[in-house]
Amino acid sequence: MLRRAFVLLLGTLALAGCGAGYGYGPPGYGGAPVPLGGARPGAPGQRVAILLPLTGARADIGQSMLHAAQLALDGPDAPPLDAKDTGGTPDGAAAAAQAAITAGAGLILGPLTSSETAAVAPIARAANVAVLAFTNDPSQAQPGVWTLGITPGQQVRRLVAAAQGQGKSQFAALLPDNDFGHAMGQALNQATASNAAAPPNVRFYSPGMSAINAATRDVSGYASRRGPIDAQMRAARAQGTPEGRHQAQELAKSSIPPPSFNTLLLADTGEALAEIASVLPYYDVDRSAVQIIGPALWASSSSGSGQFRGAWYAAPDPAARSNFEQAYTAKFGSAPSPIADLAYDAASIARAVGGRGYSVAALTQPSGFIGADGWFALLADGQVRRALAVYAIDRGGPQMVEPAPQSGNVPGS
Repeated sequence: MLRRAFVLLLGTLALAGCGAGYGYGPPGYGGAPVPLGGARPGAPGQRVAILLPLTGARADIGQSMLHAAQLALDGPDAPPLDAKDTGGTPDGAAAAAQAAITAGAGLILGPLTSSETAAVAPIARAANVAVLAFTNDPSQAQPGVWTLGITPGQQVRRLVAAAQGQGKSQFAALLPDNDFGHAMGQALNQATASNAAAPPNVRFYSPGMSAINAATRDVSGYASRRGPIDAQMRAARAQGTPEGRHQAQELAKSSIPPPSFNTLLLADTGEALAEIASVLPYYDVDRSAVQIIGPALWASSSSGSGQFRGAWYAAPDPAARSNFEQAYTAKFGSAPSPIADLAYDAASIARAVGGRGYSVAALTQPSGFIGADGWFALLADGQVRRALAVYAIDRGGPQMVEPAPQSGNVPGS
């Protein structure tokens, strides 16, 4: 289940792509997200629009997400669902949003990608219509527009809190110089600041072994750690005596001081991750003393994460997404796409709070919701808090280190 859920995401790492891609759910999950504060169910007649690529390259994803939303709204108390085709383009999404609002939509679910969300947001805000978008690009979050995809910030905050719980307080990052790497780096800066930790030492690298090697040497502070020992060895040899040579030999056996961090954030996969694994020992980064943390992409063995046994990542608990999958498969005859649960959750929120007219107060109730990916809450600024579990990479598959909280007491939030 974990590995299948990441097939899509591994092909679309850019945040401008399909959003979350983290399709799995929490322990005890048995159906639609339910408001913990007892919101009334949606009343018939409150129209809901869903904007999806029902034609074009991502039509299969769009169709699966539409089915998931229909499953959530399958009942007599559910609001009508108005499906609009975006064609997978920003212009198509903007046109679909305008058509949905003209038809009387009180809430918009979707669209799928970051660029589509950027096109829809001003149209929806001008009409005072809330948007539950499926992207995981945090830059699209704003008042009235919520990004439901699981973001780098949500993952990193959870990991920082877990590391601090284990007594780790010094953080560093070695990240690819691309959108995803910078999003992870920004998330680490924000998480350490909000958790009262020292500012992290963050380094970015371009593609290629040479750049990775240089960045690893730099972030590890190898020159300053090794330099004093090398200087003493040179001075001992310069004596030109047996005693000096012996002293140099003994100095060569000296332990190099540890790096200035005890937690290291990585974000890459594949060959680049393998290159990092090979150079860290060369620069005396002791992985028994340094906790490696990384993205939820590492749940997939094809990511190359197996080279970092013991490394952590944060993700929803997959234990009970099967309930959603079983209901979906029973109704539609095939398994849902990895991110179909985002549409299911969004539509279920619409059903739960529709009786309040999809007001901001109803959508942002502090008690939050329980969905296919665990507990989550919509914040007034468009951000989403999520309860994620922490996993360690092991030979036999991921092992849970810390379970996902089942309420609003989310570590690191």
